[in-house]
Amino acid sequence: MTTILLFIAFLAQLMSWLIIGRSLLSWFPDTRNHPLVDLLHQITDPIIVPIQRIVPRMGMFDLSPMVAFIVLQIISIAIMRAV
Repeated sequence: MTTILLFIAFLAQLMSWLIIGRSLLSWFPDTRNHPLVDLLHQITDPIIVPIQRIVPRMGMFDLSPMVAFIVLQIISIAIMRAV
């Protein structure tokens, strides 16, 4: 059971880093059509898109990646403390 929880914590950490990468790449408009950026969006969209429906944009800023990052960090920390 602890192995599964550690794996979930690892996935949460990995997804957190992917969301950071997605956020940083959004500052470079030339990368939008790159295949790796498309793959990054496909991987992170299942987490980002539902949060975008709940968290409104603040002008030109999309806070959903930050909310997703915080939620994933809380999940990861909670699992690590439980194990």
